[in-house]
Amino acid sequence: MAEVIKCSEEKAYARAAQFLEDGHVIAVPTDTIYGLACSANCPQAIKKLYAIKGRDSAKPVAICVTYIDDVRKWGNAEHLSDDLLHTLLPGPVTVVLEKTRHLNNPFLNPKTSKIGIRIPQYLFINKVTKIFDKPIALTSANFSNEPSTLSVKEFEHLYGHLGAVFDGGVLSEGLEQNRTGSTVVDLSNIGSYTIIRKGVSYEKIVTILEDNELRSIE
Repeated sequence: MAEVIKCSEEKAYARAAQFLEDGHVIAVPTDTIYGLACSANCPQAIKKLYAIKGRDSAKPVAICVTYIDDVRKWGNAEHLSDDLLHTLLPGPVTVVLEKTRHLNNPFLNPKTSKIGIRIPQYLFINKVTKIFDKPIALTSANFSNEPSTLSVKEFEHLYGHLGAVFDGGVLSEGLEQNRTGSTVVDLSNIGSYTIIRKGVSYEKIVTILEDNELRSIE
């Protein structure tokens, strides 16, 4: 059974990074919902993540990074300005881009050449990504087709499969509408965007994209 560790504990973020380094899948809070996280370029960890989720490998998972430069390292964002990326990130948005050669785990999203990338606006997970200094695969902390979770109590049935659970309390002020998670937007095509999932801050994100003269493709 996974140990539950308060995010407020001293060096909790360093412990989380070590669990990731050791190939474990852990539960972590983000700025929207709780997520399951593992090392994105570790084949065994990714296979474990899919097994825990009961998820078809055709359904992609995103990665979590620290800086805009990381977004550009792992995703092809040459056509996107720093101004746009800094306006969107960090925050409750996942930007979908073509993978670069650096993201070379054959088990990570094997059915697509694209990758969703997030920079959460949540201090704990940001500290973890800085220490780990590699991309972290991130997906919602629930079985596939279950509701997303806002507290660690809601996914206790997963504890037996996890290396550790990092408890950040109730997220998103417990608001039901925030269970949708981040807004997911495909920015892989020059000059356009496609909304894949309407999530938190959807209207704000669309406004930013339109202000940057990107056109919507349904």
